[in-house]
Amino acid sequence: MKRKGILVVIAVLLPGICSFTYGQDKNAGPSKYSAGVSAGYNRGFGMHGNFTLHNFTTGFPFEMRFGLGYSHLNPGNALDARRIFVNNNTNGTPEKKGRSFDLRFDLMVHQTVFNIDNSFLVFGPRFSTFMGDFKYVGGNEDFEVTSKQWGAGAGIEHQFRMYKNLNFTISYGLDFYFPSTLTGHDTSYSPDNDNVNVRTDNLNGDLPFSYRDADRAIAQPRFMPRVMLGVMVDL
Repeated sequence: MKRKGILVVIAVLLPGICSFTYGQDKNAGPSKYSAGVSAGYNRGFGMHGNFTLHNFTTGFPFEMRFGLGYSHLNPGNALDARRIFVNNNTNGTPEKKGRSFDLRFDLMVHQTVFNIDNSFLVFGPRFSTFMGDFKYVGGNEDFEVTSKQWGAGAGIEHQFRMYKNLNFTISYGLDFYFPSTLTGHDTSYSPDNDNVNVRTDNLNGDLPFSYRDADRAIAQPRFMPRVMLGVMVDL
């Protein structure tokens, strides 16, 4: 909740801070900066704040955008998570919740899409921090599984002028994140199976669990489809 509050504060304050900065330099011509907020589906409910540089330099074909996002996700299978990261106990009523914060950098190319002139092709790298929280009420067990991932994404954004420097935006696309080490309790599983304090599967001859098992149980970001509605203010 603390990080969620920080995200909201940044999204609220950023337009005002940038407006003040831009007000000190009243150059004629199109706006060089804009800030936006959006919300919608990002494999779950998501919110996103961004800051865009327009007309970055003479002859540069892209606009550049920096963004910060939050998504509320299904973290995976609670019963399997307990077996793979803690123990084979089955007592308690499972509860779960998940979230991810993502940082993104995009290059934006102006392109008419679906006959909408003010549209952009958007693509760039991503970085995500994921946390799944698993609790077993009555079972005296509560632990988190975390990961940090690099990825890449692409999509399309349409911008519709509403009033003076205010735009309504529709964006959609797909982000992909690479497999990464999953850490929970005192156990971790890595893509190369250089694992730490591995648990054993009592339903399969006490064979040690592998990264593949952990990755199947924990729904860390992998393919992240997104559809967002928002507003953007030219500064």
